[in-house]
Amino acid sequence: MAYYDFGWRPYVPVWKRRAQAQTKMDALRKKGVDIQPVRIDGRKIAKTFWGEAWCDHLESFSDYENRLPRGRTYVRNGSVCHLEIKQGEILAKVSGSELYQVHIEIETLPAKKWTAIKARCAGQVGSLLELLQGKLSSHVMQVVTDRKEGLFPLPGEISLKCSCPDWAVMCKHVAAVMYGVGARLDQKPELLFQLRGVDHEELIAADAEAAVSAATSRGKSKRLAGGELADVFGIDLDTSEPSAATTRRTRKKAPAKVSKAARAPRAGNKTAKPAAKAAAKAVAKPAAKAPAGKKAVKTKAPAKRKAAARSSS
Repeated sequence: MAYYDFGWRPYVPVWKRRAQAQTKMDALRKKGVDIQPVRIDGRKIAKTFWGEAWCDHLESFSDYENRLPRGRTYVRNGSVCHLEIKQGEILAKVSGSELYQVHIEIETLPAKKWTAIKARCAGQVGSLLELLQGKLSSHVMQVVTDRKEGLFPLPGEISLKCSCPDWAVMCKHVAAVMYGVGARLDQKPELLFQLRGVDHEELIAADAEAAVSAATSRGKSKRLAGGELADVFGIDLDTSEPSAATTRRTRKKAPAKVSKAARAPRAGNKTAKPAAKAAAKAVAKPAAKAPAGKKAVKTKAPAKRKAAARSSS
């Protein structure tokens, strides 16, 4: 109790801190907050290339070496209840004697440094998947993890804030969050590029541009051969030449020329066609019907003509 009288808080067991933090996290979830806790399986905090590179970079600075061990303990026991990485900042909630708010600001990567990284990596990054999985050549690894000219921030580019009463610039809660970032990069390595304010796909674009430039510089022509296109874009192309038989089959035949004599109309065609049309119309035309109400009148031959015909016979 003596420490408490002088302003020190009494020690709270880890299990009790976890229970209290879990209750508060559940309350935030009910309010719609996306809680993203850091969970460590085993003793090793980071297991992939990007996560390990972040932790190694963090431990390379003597400014932090006195506080980092307590941070490792906190992140392993699940005290980092929430960690969110955005462009230029990290927001976290860490369980201690109470739930503390941690805010870390990190400067975005300067444009000149990013341009230099892309230039040094050009032509050596196989694919986006290999980049995120850390399957890189030793040269690219050296470029991106370089202590001063790589992707990771320098101590002067980092601003640390925690709501705990600890006077140190990097308290154990902040240290736990910094290690938590390494564990999070195991799952989502693209968050490192987001944190530094750069687009990781630009490394692939620069790689493709370098491949195209190298291919076109081999000759005067700007056209790429099929094999070079396949190498650049990662696709299979059929570069075999078509056979002569296929070429003959696909070649179109020219239309036959028509002589002037064949195109000229025959002599009788001009008069025959109108006469034929008139005859067809006459046949198709039905006989005129007698008007309604009137009977057809039959004409008889005169009597004198009949008598003359009999006498002569």
